Amino acid sequence: MLLSLVLHTYSMRYVLPAAVMMGTAPTYVLAWGAWRLLSAVLPSRFYREVDDRLYTIYQSMVLFFFENYTGVQVIIYGDLPKNKENVIYLSNHQCTVDWIIADMLAIRQNALGHVRYVLKDGLKWLPLYGWYFSQHGGVYVKRSAKFNEKEMREKLRTQMKAETPMYLVIFPEGTRYNPEIPKVIADSQSFAEKEGLAVLKHVLTPRVKATHVAIDTMKDYLDAVYDVTVAYEGTVDHKGQRKLAPSMTEFLCKECPRVHIFIDRIELKDIPEEQMYMRRWLHERFEVKDKLLIEFYDAKDSKRRNKFPGKSVHSKLSLKKTLPSLLFLGGLTASMLLTESGRKLYVKTWIYGTLIGCLWVSIKP
Repeated sequence: MLLSLVLHTYSMRYVLPAAVMMGTAPTYVLAWGAWRLLSAVLPSRFYREVDDRLYTIYQSMVLFFFENYTGVQVIIYGDLPKNKENVIYLSNHQCTVDWIIADMLAIRQNALGHVRYVLKDGLKWLPLYGWYFSQHGGVYVKRSAKFNEKEMREKLRTQMKAETPMYLVIFPEGTRYNPEIPKVIADSQSFAEKEGLAVLKHVLTPRVKATHVAIDTMKDYLDAVYDVTVAYEGTVDHKGQRKLAPSMTEFLCKECPRVHIFIDRIELKDIPEEQMYMRRWLHERFEVKDKLLIEFYDAKDSKRRNKFPGKSVHSKLSLKKTLPSLLFLGGLTASMLLTESGRKLYVKTWIYGTLIGCLWVSIKP
């Protein structure tokens, strides 16, 4: 009985991080909303600067749990610039933790507040978060024929006009690579074969539309493109077959000992401008990713598995980068919940913030 209780408690160790991250959301939205109102009469760049700082505080708290709490080892390959840059971040996509990997790299460049995402349209309905991501500069896009190029260009131009620092995260595969859904992988491979493109094993055939619009619209604003390949150690079964990458819950339960991140910084001049040629270029980049992942998962020499080729650095994130944000947001939330009026405000923020957010994103992209 006692052993069962201990095991159950251990398996629930994601509850604390989830409770804190979700629980502080209303506090964060209230702080951001107050600044949004105060900055209404100020130039937009003042709003953006403070918004980026607020976002840094919240995401630093998130990284406390995903790095310090889990104790995961972050192994970085390639050259991650130390200085902030305006970039587009292209990555393979296999699980919800992929969103956090961008934060892991950005905080190491002191650019955490600059992270903005190209997100699938359905995520805009997330309570509080969906609305805020749009306000922070995120771009919601629909897939295939429903993709609205004009809308995305307008959103990006607005960001550039406001001189918004850009760390724009795009997952060109459009959906997650999931070994447990072989039909999606087979359809992707079949499409590549039909189009005369290389058939990929560990990634899906990338879609070029969002990447092309982003690079074409911001080509004079960007410093580089970061081509990022991510692999989660421990995602191979006893037969050597690739398993599903860890969910956020599993990651927070410390079920991923190491995450491997390969970075290739690409100059804009090395990327073709026309969509037809950029499509071929993007596919070639994913061929490189596929070769890296084949080496990681399938190398015949067992000593070469579970790592990418080349030099690597075990990058440990200091508590100084994350703990103050946790204490600050946690303290503000606890103070609010200690009073009856605070609790009412907290609940109303969840309810009305969600309703207003859903109304807003249904009207404005």
